[in-house]
Order: sequence, then structure tokens, then C-alpha cells
Amino acid sequence: MTFLVVLVATIVAVLALRQPLHKWPVAFYALAVVADVAYIAGIEGLLPRAVASPLTLLMGKCMLSLALFVVVMYIGVFAKGSRVHQWLKPVRAELSILACILACGHMAVYLASYAPRLGGALGANVLSALVVALALLVLLLVLGVTSFGFVKKHMRTDSWKRLQRWAYVFFGLVYVHLMLMLAPAASRGGEAAVASVAVYTVVFGAYAVLRVRRALVDRRAGAAISVSDTAPVDDFETGDCAA
Repeated sequence: MTFLVVLVATIVAVLALRQPLHKWPVAFYALAVVADVAYIAGIEGLLPRAVASPLTLLMGKCMLSLALFVVVMYIGVFAKGSRVHQWLKPVRAELSILACILACGHMAVYLASYAPRLGGALGANVLSALVVALALLVLLLVLGVTSFGFVKKHMRTDSWKRLQRWAYVFFGLVYVHLMLMLAPAASRGGEAAVASVAVYTVVFGAYAVLRVRRALVDRRAGAAISVSDTAPVDDFETGDCAA
């Protein structure tokens, strides 16, 4: 349930800070880097517990980064003319980059913790989670770098769009990774793990349903516009009748 609290707080913060984020994104990126460094310093025992504990909660389990990714995901389920879409679409790239930077701190610690164990035997669940994590790291770096405006400008539009479609694979693998990490505790009846599985399943499942629905609605709307473009134009709108 902790993730729901972090998600709600993140949504409120994003709505409140969307204009500063749009104007000064580099300042927010710098703060995200500082958070990564502080989190790693806290893991090494270089920060007071009062500072390290909140960072471990938000960064250690990647909750803050995941909450930002969920916001980015859900922007795509709203109609283009809706208020939410108009508010958040201009900062979608910035939110993605922030989430990627914050996730890097989590991944650095996570992968470093498994590095000494690579030479030994790993359980199937742990090995699967590690493989998925490596795939997520590659996608994170590629999608994060190509979210920067100056990189996008140097890419062909169709190539950039094809590449960004891998974001759906990324989101799917995030869910798989979460389930692999939570499965052992959930299978033993751990209440916190079971609750987390339920929350993540609802969040990701609802997104999948709503995103497919939005794609179908937009496709129908596009088809209707195409048909209307080839139909006779009413003379009440143009002053004459054209085919």
C-alpha cells in the first residue's frame, strides 16, 4: 500500500510542478542525480538514518521512479483534447527522463548487489529477475537518451516513433520484474507482498485495458475523419459544394 501513497503524492507534485519542470528541466534532472548519489551514500552508511531511510524507501524499491513512469504511462490513456492530456503532455518527456535518472540509482545498487553472486548458483526466480533487470537497464538507457529533445531532433521521426514503441515492452517487463521479486514472499502468504502484487496488477492491468481502448477510439476517430474528407462538403460550411 506504500506505493499507492507514493503514487498519489507524485501525481500531486507533478500537477503542481509541471510549469517549473517545463521551464527548468535541467534543474530537476540535477536534483534527481543528487538523489541518486545521496541514496548510494546512504546505503554506504555515509548519511544519518533520518535522511537515508526515506531515500531507501523511495529509491531502494524504485517507488518514486515507478510512480513517475506510471504517470507517463497514463498520460497516453486520456483523449488529446482532455484537460489532463493538455496539462501533462508538454512535460511527458521531462517526466520520463526524471524517472530514468532516478531508476539508475536503484539499478546501480541492485545490480552491484548481485555481481558477487554471478559466479555461483542462482535460483530460477532470482536469475529470471536479474535477466529481466538487465533488459530493463538497456531499454531504460535507450529510451531515456532518446527522450532528450536534442537527440530527438537528430533522428528521423518515423525511426524515433518506432523506437519509442519499445516503451510498452519496458512497462511490461517492469511488471514482470516486480512479480518475480514479490513472488517468493507472496507465495508464502506474506501480507505486504500479496497486497503489493494486487496493487501493481491493478495499476498495470488498468493501464493495459485503458491504453488499448484509447488506441481503438483514436483509430475509429481517424477513420471517420478520413471518410469525411472524401465525402461531399456541405455548402453551409464552405459557401459552395465540392466533391
